[in-house]
Amino acid sequence: MRRWLLLVLLIPIALGLWRMRGDGAGSGAFLGYVEGELLYIGPVEGERLARLDVEAGRAVSEGEPLFAMATPVLDRQRAEAAARLAQMQAQLDNLRASMNRPQQIAVLQAAVEAAHASAALSAAEYERKRILYSHGNAPKSALDQAVMARDRDKAALAEAERQIEVARLPSRNQEIEAAQSAIVMARAQIEQLDTRLARQKVVAPAAGVVQDIFFRTGEMVAAGQPALSLLPPENRKVRFYVPQGRLVEARLGARVAVDCDGCDKGLWGRISFIAQREEYTPPVIFSDQERAKLVFKVEARLEEKARELPLGLPVQVRLAAEGATP
Repeated sequence: MRRWLLLVLLIPIALGLWRMRGDGAGSGAFLGYVEGELLYIGPVEGERLARLDVEAGRAVSEGEPLFAMATPVLDRQRAEAAARLAQMQAQLDNLRASMNRPQQIAVLQAAVEAAHASAALSAAEYERKRILYSHGNAPKSALDQAVMARDRDKAALAEAERQIEVARLPSRNQEIEAAQSAIVMARAQIEQLDTRLARQKVVAPAAGVVQDIFFRTGEMVAAGQPALSLLPPENRKVRFYVPQGRLVEARLGARVAVDCDGCDKGLWGRISFIAQREEYTPPVIFSDQERAKLVFKVEARLEEKARELPLGLPVQVRLAAEGATP
């Protein structure tokens, strides 16, 4: 009785091993699964998530908005920089307005001529009062007043001439150049803040499908921390393991046929990675030969319609050397 019971239990196991052997070694295929290299996208600067434009499972095109971060600090910094630029521009305009223009030089020259005339008149008046005083025909006070008037007009003439010299000094040009340099720096700071503000509105770097959303609107996201993950079609691949005895059949760049339950025919990919070191057979991979304990990991990029296969899907991979090239 026990023998019959043991036989009944062993029959399904034997059938399963025979079927697995037929699916694997008999067809020359390697068992594997679909994987993807996700793009983890996050903000450049940490802030609160202000807007989320996508949901998981949505296909997006390159450049399409994904999410936007709040920018209260950057907005205030830009407003301050804009006010500083306006102030510097006003100072530059004031310097240019007081620059030694021909009209201002002409006005100053006219003032010099008037001062020269006044000085000549006061000098002549002084000479006349001096002669009168020497002959006793004028009091000493009149002579003193003439001296004071002469000295005053001479000083006024000297001041007018100095004003023309100051107007023609090159120091004003240097002040204008310094103000212009300060304006260039202020504009560069505004452009830098505009760039930082623009980077807080994150767009898709490539076309793909949104896989996961890690943060929601209102939550804090640190700088560099991913807010979502994106999978471009060209980042889908199949991972399978080749026994060391058949590793020579795998070549970088070679085409492989990909098959799965219910999938369209003609799916294929191209080998993009072959491990340089062996590893033990993972428990999820069923080896058709128990003695082949060591395998090499191989990855193949999916092409064309094969890029639509979902992640984690078990597949069978055949090397092109076996005549399975699509």
